[in-house]
Amino acid sequence: MWLKNVFMSLSQNQALNKLAQKYGFKLGAQTVVAGTNITEMIESVKELNAHGIAATVDNLGEFVYEKSEAIEAKDQILEVLEAIHEHQVDAHISLKPTQLGLDIDFDFCLDNLTRIVAQADEYNIFINMDMEDHAHLKPSFELFDTLAAKYQNIGTVIQAYFYESTELIQTYKEHRLRIVKGAYKESPEVAWQQKKDIDENFIKLIEYHLLSGKFTSIGTHDHHVINHIKQFVEDHDIPKDKFEFQMLYGFRKDMQLDLAKEGYHFCTYVPFGNDWYGYFMRRLAERPQNLNLITKQMFNKKTNTLLIVSLLAFVLGRLSKRKKK
Repeated sequence: MWLKNVFMSLSQNQALNKLAQKYGFKLGAQTVVAGTNITEMIESVKELNAHGIAATVDNLGEFVYEKSEAIEAKDQILEVLEAIHEHQVDAHISLKPTQLGLDIDFDFCLDNLTRIVAQADEYNIFINMDMEDHAHLKPSFELFDTLAAKYQNIGTVIQAYFYESTELIQTYKEHRLRIVKGAYKESPEVAWQQKKDIDENFIKLIEYHLLSGKFTSIGTHDHHVINHIKQFVEDHDIPKDKFEFQMLYGFRKDMQLDLAKEGYHFCTYVPFGNDWYGYFMRRLAERPQNLNLITKQMFNKKTNTLLIVSLLAFVLGRLSKRKKK
């Protein structure tokens, strides 16, 4: 738990976020981020497609509190849609309401989202609306309800650590859903804190949607969960066209390739852009075992330097606060 708290604190550090934007790719961030621009991202997606793997593309963004920043993010996502359409790659979009202005004004955010979903609908491209922390959960689902009433090319995310996730998955079973464990630090008042409880609910949600819902995206790097789902779908005669496995770009690449070769639908979550630091630290907080995967399989000395710099900055920051007290 302490390691999760460290990474969550790092993910929310705006000074480190700016530092990472400036120096991150010199320190090896390209192992977990598919480029800083659309051209690099499209090349990464084409490489995945060549191995039978689809992509869900995330134009990364954090700490959006100005309308100009949200409009810039909207325009960038529209450019991503144009690139996917132009290159005819097997990819769709994942986006966060806060990046498009939810913390600024609800109607402003809705206008930005509507523009994106409408354009994607014209191109027959799916949009997945990510869910964030609990404070944004209710307005995010209100946005989703409004959009889903008009457009069919939109789905969303259910986070297993929330107590209300069982109710939510029943409410939204007619929609395409990505089911994940959850990556934010949440209060015991709204979310389970123990891994065992979260894991158990995660499996229950997946099984429910596989049996009763629409298309299911299973977001996990946990081979125990994956093996369980393989057996579950076989036992219940669930066709492979009803679900896909999802993992993050740069994590467990061999397993991603193996699952695709086995004939399972597989989709890699492909983040790109300079604003990648908070995303990366939340992935480590979500499942600290990811740090082992990265260290063993992917990270070079430069990327380890990035982690060391971040951790040192965190420790020094804490020491500085104690001295002031």
